[in-house]
Amino acid sequence: MFASQFRNPLVYVLIFASIISAFLGEVTETVIIIAIVLINAALGFVQEHRSEKAVQELKKYITYQARVFRDGKLRVIDVKDIVLGDIVLLAIGDIVPADVRLTEADELQTDESILTGESNAVEKVAQALDIDKPMPHQLSNTALMGSEVVNGSGRGVVVSTGRSTYFGRVASSLSLLPPATDFQKNIASFGSLLVRVIAVLTTFVFVVNSLLGHGVLDSLLFSVALAVGIIPEALPVVITVGLSDGALRLVKKKVIVKRLEAIEDIGNVDVLCTDKTGTLTQNEITVEDIVDNQGHSQPRLVKYALLCNTAVVEGDRILGNPIDVALWKYARAVGYDEEDLRACRLVQEVPFGFHRRRMSCIVEESGQLILISKGAPESVLVASTHAINGATRQSSSSAKPQLDALIGGYIKAGKRVIAIGSKAVEKKPHYGPDDEKDLTVLGFVVLSDPPKEDAAEAISRFKSLGIRLKILSGDDALVTADICRRLGVEVGENVLTGMDLESLTEVELRRAVEKDDVFGRVTPEQKLMIVQALKKNGHVVGFLGDGVNDAPSLRLADAGISVDSGVQVAKEASSIILLEKSLNVVADGVVEGRRAFGNMIKYIMNTTSANFGNMLTVALGSLFLPFIPLLPSQILLTNLLSDAPLLTVSTDNLDPEGLSKPRRWMIGSVARFMVFFGLVSSLFDMITIAFLINLLRASPGLFRTGWFIESVMSEIVVTFSIRTRRKFYESKPSNLLVIASALAICLTGAIIYSPLGVLFEFVIPPPWFLALVFGILVTYFLLVEILKHVFLSRWTI
Repeated sequence: MFASQFRNPLVYVLIFASIISAFLGEVTETVIIIAIVLINAALGFVQEHRSEKAVQELKKYITYQARVFRDGKLRVIDVKDIVLGDIVLLAIGDIVPADVRLTEADELQTDESILTGESNAVEKVAQALDIDKPMPHQLSNTALMGSEVVNGSGRGVVVSTGRSTYFGRVASSLSLLPPATDFQKNIASFGSLLVRVIAVLTTFVFVVNSLLGHGVLDSLLFSVALAVGIIPEALPVVITVGLSDGALRLVKKKVIVKRLEAIEDIGNVDVLCTDKTGTLTQNEITVEDIVDNQGHSQPRLVKYALLCNTAVVEGDRILGNPIDVALWKYARAVGYDEEDLRACRLVQEVPFGFHRRRMSCIVEESGQLILISKGAPESVLVASTHAINGATRQSSSSAKPQLDALIGGYIKAGKRVIAIGSKAVEKKPHYGPDDEKDLTVLGFVVLSDPPKEDAAEAISRFKSLGIRLKILSGDDALVTADICRRLGVEVGENVLTGMDLESLTEVELRRAVEKDDVFGRVTPEQKLMIVQALKKNGHVVGFLGDGVNDAPSLRLADAGISVDSGVQVAKEASSIILLEKSLNVVADGVVEGRRAFGNMIKYIMNTTSANFGNMLTVALGSLFLPFIPLLPSQILLTNLLSDAPLLTVSTDNLDPEGLSKPRRWMIGSVARFMVFFGLVSSLFDMITIAFLINLLRASPGLFRTGWFIESVMSEIVVTFSIRTRRKFYESKPSNLLVIASALAICLTGAIIYSPLGVLFEFVIPPPWFLALVFGILVTYFLLVEILKHVFLSRWTI
């Protein structure tokens, strides 16, 4: 890490030039230049090491768990604790935690594209293979570590872990660099801008100074030092410090960033797509009632809901999907006798399918086999032929108007409904979705997921932050609209549904996503379509999701946000993980992102304009001065001292208007600001030069000393104007920035008046000159303050 601080072409040139200087006897010059290079490298190392430690600390908060059988009991453990011989249970949404030899596979399919390049889901079975030395893609009876379970369920024995797995052996060859983010692209563009400016100035200075007889070596050292003086070499440190500080602040607000650049990404988001359930509503679904087909309460039907249930019950602890857990809690709340279930034996489970929107279980009771289905009302009704109406059994077609009215009434009231159906079945080796037909509708589970207490406040915060909220819900459109209206989300006349989206062309979809903010009954594929349309419309899109089918949208979004309680594949696809699924927590992340970005822009605006102005003056001064205006070591020292306070800019306060809307890089504005205020800086440098030459008749040593003092202090002082769009006295800087600036100014004076001054070839200026410098600094600061408002009234930064 320390060596990497020197991997910079300009550092190579500087070290090369110092070696040449040493051969020519300029030992002091050599020592000073190398010392400053080492100080910069050490500073970068300390900050990068600190950032690395921060990232490692953040990773402790990200958990990955697996369900395993140990000692005959089902346990949920961290994947790093899995060992050979563990019995692992696999379900939709899991990332396989090790190489698992399957002993059971029920319609199990995995996505092995990360391992084999196979884009289609791979069928998995439990039968033995008759292949000698099978290739990974032939291991149909093994779930490979790193693959994703996309359908069905299974269990098996762990046969390889960690590096001994196929994934572990090929991980290095599969690790690809992620695509450059908008942040990284703009940093690269900014670097290109600096390279062009440096190339012109340094070439000009080297050629002109050589022709004027200042010596080729001196001209080379001077031009190289000039290049270093222009470069904001502390920028990587400022970015790293700012982002890592922001990341550590976010930890306290329950936001974990997997990569530091994600903080800037979330700060630029202007559209956030999110689900309704668990975001606008409370994270725990409750069963309000279980009713028959006439709407009468029938708690006895809970037996069927518990038999068709995937929850794992360990005493008072219930694990599983929220609906199944809620059913168990309801059963215990109404005093249901769980002993009644012991007379039933589970024969087989037909797992929930995203397209079928239901699950089934085949249960044996008193020698009779019964198939029980549970799922979305429309999915159960379409598979039914009859319905129980009181003591009679009627066809589902004749009962449909009554059932539709019953379901509609609950939905209009903002409730969610789950239908239960059943039928007797014959014994057979295997059951599947094809057996889910000719059901009899028994009744409905009425679920409630009330709004979160802080949801309305969070929605108001997003409006104040200039972010549009898009609600993409798989739930019923009426339920979604009811919750949104109650929380202040603009719904409009109609809520677009998945069926509506299917009929839209791409152009119509792009219009629709601009017009509408609430979408109901949308599939994961349609969520992806909406995110794509928003990005094509030029938005910076955030996506909050925690399901397996949210992964494509999480990857595509500019800021993919998942939840620690979400499925593993969603957490892998995201760049930000929330420890609590709350829009307020997301808003906290946005604020920190904008603070980090705003403070980084302060540094860039300040240092580029000051450096450009100082170096432009040095370049111009070398044309008419009989000596080099500043020695290379003095240029480097100027850069070091003026940049030092700005390393604390990440702690600076940001004005409220800096948080009110997303800001994006505009390289043209950066260049315009650099030139505009660089010329102002250069003007006052020229004034200082005039005083030094005409009033002091300064020697080269005194000239360089005077200009050094003015250059360092002017860049430090002007920070307190450029750091805010307001009048400087209306915006309070951070205490650390004030203290660091004061220390840098004191250190500048201390160097001049200490033995170090001789080392840098400075001389002690007369006292009245310091008063003159003070007057120049005050005038410079006031002029910048005036011109700042003129500039901002014409151009946006």
